[in-house]
Amino acid sequence: MSLVVMKFGGTSVANVERIRNVAKRCAKVRREGHDVVVIVSAMSGETNRLLALAHEFGEVPDPREMDALAATGEQVTAALTALALQQEGVQARSLLGHQVRVLTDDAFTKARIRTIDGTKIGEVTKAGSVCVVAGFQGVDDHGNITTLGRGGSDTSAVAIAAAINADVCEIYTDVDGVYTTDPNVAPAARKIKHISYEEMLELASLGAKVLQIRSVEIAMKYGVPVHVRSSFSDAEGTIVTSEDKFSSADMERMTVAGVAYDKNEAKLTLRGVEDQPGVVAKIFSALADANISIDMIIQNVGTGGAGLTDVTFTVTKADLAHGKQVIGEVGPKVGMKELLVDDQVVKVSIVGLGMRSHAGIAAKMFQLLAAEGINIQAISTSEIKVSCLIAAKYTELAVRALHTGFGLDKTEVREE
Repeated sequence: MSLVVMKFGGTSVANVERIRNVAKRCAKVRREGHDVVVIVSAMSGETNRLLALAHEFGEVPDPREMDALAATGEQVTAALTALALQQEGVQARSLLGHQVRVLTDDAFTKARIRTIDGTKIGEVTKAGSVCVVAGFQGVDDHGNITTLGRGGSDTSAVAIAAAINADVCEIYTDVDGVYTTDPNVAPAARKIKHISYEEMLELASLGAKVLQIRSVEIAMKYGVPVHVRSSFSDAEGTIVTSEDKFSSADMERMTVAGVAYDKNEAKLTLRGVEDQPGVVAKIFSALADANISIDMIIQNVGTGGAGLTDVTFTVTKADLAHGKQVIGEVGPKVGMKELLVDDQVVKVSIVGLGMRSHAGIAAKMFQLLAAEGINIQAISTSEIKVSCLIAAKYTELAVRALHTGFGLDKTEVREE
């Protein structure tokens, strides 16, 4: 008998009928003799609805109250799933984040997990019940409800799997695995049977929506096997595992494993700031203090005269309004002449373990984009990825050009 964590996203629990289907699937695994812990998201669209209500009371609502509101979506789904399991003849009990004791920091709307006490979950499973846990949420030291950010139910699932030493964490979603790119953009995209934690981490950070980035970080840190599967079929999905599961020949055959794009980017440019030591540190310290994450950064010679420079960086669109507020405060302190904002940009990226041992991959990417008349506004790289910021209107063209140009239309699905 094994301990299985099964996580179901919003589309999987979008209505009563789908919740019943989830219950049937979980009940089957339980009847096979496995201990089962189920993590659920809010019903599809519910979190957006709740947050829209909060924004009726201001552009930047109080984050503590936003968390208290948003967490109710998962509470509803957890209770309904437990009821559905009971209707299937399986004992079940729902638990909320504070009942499990998912302890987080107090960074409301984007809290990070500190510890998880698996005792309560263990008590439920040892009693022969399926434990249904509301994902996405936790509690801080002061008893305040916190949420883990969008996609946080994935993080909840993998973190709980690590805390209770589960044998596998199955992530059920509306796709049947990880693809070489978004099939809606490139119909030739193909499913990858096995992918490394590192590659999945890069793809998740670059906009691939199959897994949330923090869930992959936790899986890699604690060695949690993750199986991405479809809620609507029994098809085998994608196994996310360690790099040592692949042969060197396999990595070299797939120099680039996937192409990702992220439309959730906005570009801010501070024009004419003072070109002096400590100025950039002052800008980004203010953003860090406001819990705003920065992605691409560029500093170049300013257009305002000698001794001045321009600083450009990207943030998520969710952080744009807050970021503008912060820059509005710190900008005058560093001599900023003007703030330019562009939210019509997209980040396109290529990812692959094989890039470590191949030269010229970045150059080829730039050539492929240039051949389509696509201008590159910013570039960032890591050991296994290259990202370019481009105008959003070129998204589909760029993704298809890179997917075809790196041979992913005809690459064999990784089998190792």
